[in-house]
Amino acid sequence: MSSTETNGAEGGVNATDLQLEATIVTLLQTRAHDSTICPSDAARAIGGEDWRDLMEPARRAARRMVARGELPITQGGVVVYPSTAKGTIRWRTPR
Repeated sequence: MSSTETNGAEGGVNATDLQLEATIVTLLQTRAHDSTICPSDAARAIGGEDWRDLMEPARRAARRMVARGELPITQGGVVVYPSTAKGTIRWRTPR
C-alpha cells in the first residue's frame, strides 16, 4: 500500500473510498430528488462481481459523508444516525 493510501479502518481514505463517495453522489444525482439508494448500489457500481467486498467500505464512505452534512441515512423514510442504525438503511439527497 502506498503512503497515499491507507486502510479505511485505520482512519485513512484511499482511492476506492473516494470513488465510493463519488459514486454515491452520482447515483443520487441520476435519480429523482426524493429517491433513495441502497449501500449495495454503490458497491455494485464499482465492484463488479466482487461488490460484496465493498459493502463495509461503502458504509464507511456514507458515514464520512453524513459527518460532513452531505448525506442523510434513512430507515423507513426517517433520518437516522449512523451509530444507531440497525438493519436495512437507505441513502438520499439532503433536503
